[in-house]
Amino acid sequence: MRVRRLRYSARMPDPPPRRVAIVDDEDGIRESVAFALQREGYAAESHGDGRAAWQAFRDRLPDLVILDIGLPGLDGLEVCRRLRAQSDRLPIIFLTSREEEFDRVLGLEIGADDYLCKPFSMRELMARTKALLRRAALPAERDQDSRTAITSAGDLVLDADRYAATFKARPVRLTVTEFLLLEALVRSPGHVKTREQLLDHAYPNDTSASDRTIDSHIKRLRRKFQEVDPACDPVEAVYGLGYRLRIGAA
Repeated sequence: MRVRRLRYSARMPDPPPRRVAIVDDEDGIRESVAFALQREGYAAESHGDGRAAWQAFRDRLPDLVILDIGLPGLDGLEVCRRLRAQSDRLPIIFLTSREEEFDRVLGLEIGADDYLCKPFSMRELMARTKALLRRAALPAERDQDSRTAITSAGDLVLDADRYAATFKARPVRLTVTEFLLLEALVRSPGHVKTREQLLDHAYPNDTSASDRTIDSHIKRLRRKFQEVDPACDPVEAVYGLGYRLRIGAA
């Protein structure tokens, strides 16, 4: 009698859902955003004020933060500053009911990756959330056969595997968006990249980002390089065209 052996294949467990935190003092917004996140397959956590959110983030960072600027206890700008001191890679989206451009630009300069003004489209918020999470996951998804991990221009060296940058052998701490913008410029030192080209590289598959967003990130890039070398002015604005990298230009 032949004994038939059953073969079992081990099934790898599904990865845990990405954790997204929503920090807003309006109950309705927290509930609506949390519901939309869960419907998209994310694990949502909610916080009603900045101080409570920061206490939770000190114990464990989420994969992305949706952060209202006008928070009680600890405002969103201060929460963002503290998060950036803890992690350069954490994607942050600001929500703001303020119409003044200053507040939105200040948020980007502090370290947010994107912003939406209230009232906002939930579909657009989910699209931006997906885009930022995709960008944050890019190091693990890069095709090493088609791209070189280490690129350089003069004293500037970029490591695409670790999203790390050094200038004159000193580290420059960059967010994911800042790194991608700099990477696009490093590919062609001295050559002008239009804002549209920079948007395509730093915000792949995301049509919601604007030229003003690029300008704010470039301003932040300049400041970070000047912290390493006060005499450094790494990126030149070319009126009516875009930006070009001065470092390593012929």
